[in-house]
Amino acid sequence: MAGPTSTALVLASASPRRRELIARLGVEPVRIDPADIDETPHDGELPRAYVARMAREKAAAVDGRGAYVLAGDTVVSAGRRILPKAEDEATARECLTLLSGRRHRVMSGIALAAPDGTIREKISETVVRFKQLSQEEIDAYIASSEWDGKAGGYAIQGHAEALIAWIQGSHSGVVGLPLYETRALLKAAGFAIA
Repeated sequence: MAGPTSTALVLASASPRRRELIARLGVEPVRIDPADIDETPHDGELPRAYVARMAREKAAAVDGRGAYVLAGDTVVSAGRRILPKAEDEATARECLTLLSGRRHRVMSGIALAAPDGTIREKISETVVRFKQLSQEEIDAYIASSEWDGKAGGYAIQGHAEALIAWIQGSHSGVVGLPLYETRALLKAAGFAIA
């Protein structure tokens, strides 16, 4: 098998958090090209299958032009239920109320399309438990606006981190790009990475 042949990577995501995280691996994308796909879950689709499909479809939707294409998606699930991305205060409040005092799962799917067209994928699954949240804590978090556009209505890398009793799994996966899995995926595909 030939050694690594390329260090050119297109990041198929508009997320500034994913850009910050991929930089921690020493990788600077040659282009940011967010995938424009329908992100509606299929009827009865389970969270793990959904996040894998989203990552795969995003990677396939972007033309890498000879570069690797890295795509990711993150979902928060309570049981079999996929929680929405909070686009308004009411949704964020509903998510936080549901997650208060209980465990939930955060799954980050990543997919890497190689220049030869092959797609590799991995999923990181992390269990997160919020403390029992008071109404004042929920109100304060809503006032922070950190929930805006976030899966499950919170961002672990912000004020919500102080409300989380524990996590089991990948902190970077909850933020949006599991670094251990991403590095392994890049190396397995022949991407030149230390």
